[in-house]
Amino acid sequence: FFTNLYNFLLDAIRAILVYSQNVEELLRRKKVHREVIFKYLATQGVIVPPATEKHNLIQHAKDYWEKQLQLKLKETPEPVKTEDIRLFQQQEKEDKKAEKVDFRRLGEEFCHWFFELLNSQNPLLGPPQDEWGPQHFWHDVKLRFYYNTSEQNVIDYCGAEIVSLRLLSLVKEEYLFLSPNLDSRGLKCASSPHGLVMVGVAGTVHRENTCLGIFEQIFGLIRCPFVENTWKIKFINLRIIGEASLAPGTLMKPAITFESSDLEAFYNIITLCGTNEV
Repeated sequence: FFTNLYNFLLDAIRAILVYSQNVEELLRRKKVHREVIFKYLATQGVIVPPATEKHNLIQHAKDYWEKQLQLKLKETPEPVKTEDIRLFQQQEKEDKKAEKVDFRRLGEEFCHWFFELLNSQNPLLGPPQDEWGPQHFWHDVKLRFYYNTSEQNVIDYCGAEIVSLRLLSLVKEEYLFLSPNLDSRGLKCASSPHGLVMVGVAGTVHRENTCLGIFEQIFGLIRCPFVENTWKIKFINLRIIGEASLAPGTLMKPAITFESSDLEAFYNIITLCGTNEV
């Protein structure tokens, strides 16, 4: 049990480091309290006035680490191979990967994969092409489902198991088929500075040969740090609007009603408030 707990904590620490831009961004987070940095400096023999503000403590810590690194480099002819250095090298590698990612292409490939997999669970289309389940989501994934059909409602779901089951029920029990519009009007993508990729997509909702309305969906994707080229779903906002509630002509080719800049603003709201308040 304790070994598993230790490994879990170690993995969590690695993930936090991977998705931090740099050490200053990590230490500036609200959950890293000023007192923690102050006590750390004291244990390392760095004396600072008790009233020193947090941003100055961060600078003292950075200066201390720089001095320690220079000392180690002077003492060691070989490159330093501490765990801390390896983690920062991993962060640099992740940053370079992020720079090379074509988010538009990522959004298209994700939508092709997601909707083909989800729609294949519809029993009217024959046997599923692949396994659907919670493995495609982060454990704390959140789904906000808004629908305006014969009635209006907003329902929140939390957790990989319940979110995957709710989405599955749309196609397996309600026999819906979601057809995304992946042209420039129907698909928008954006990325946050912290590794979250947001994909907004619009499309039509069908049951057999009948078009029932349209949908708009926002996905939040985070790269899995332990599996190469794998992204998991962190949150979903899904809106389904019945044909009776639509303006004439909307069904022809649904367009996403926000731009990439709106997705970035949406991310900022989530960061400040959490998905429950969005």
